[in-house]
Amino acid sequence: MEHKIHQGRNVKRFREMLGIKQEVLAFDLGDDWNQKKISLLEQKDVIDNTLLQQISKVLKIPVEAIENFDEEQAINIISSTFHGTQGLINYSPVFNNNPIDKLVQLHEEKIALYERMLKEKDEMMVRLEKLIQTK
Repeated sequence: MEHKIHQGRNVKRFREMLGIKQEVLAFDLGDDWNQKKISLLEQKDVIDNTLLQQISKVLKIPVEAIENFDEEQAINIISSTFHGTQGLINYSPVFNNNPIDKLVQLHEEKIALYERMLKEKDEMMVRLEKLIQTK
């Protein structure tokens, strides 16, 4: 028996993984959308390709992820990968003997995170201004 991929359920999974509520997705998709319409969309087996592209753009994930994600296959891959612990043990560990390099790396990661947070804040402000203007 061939297992069919349920695109609506995949939209819901990715939306939930990203912590996005149905109302927010509806807002980002435009004026024609609301929470109820998102709920109905997430029940569809197949979603129109144009709409799928809009959703993937809003969720910032590839269309292929929604089209091809199969939970059963993912579970099978995970269970077969971690069948035993033999492959999980590192018999020749490498120790970082230069803590200054690690500090510099952490500082650079902190700066990158801060810049991403500022960008997301700016995007959120644009969304809020748009929401305020529409009401």
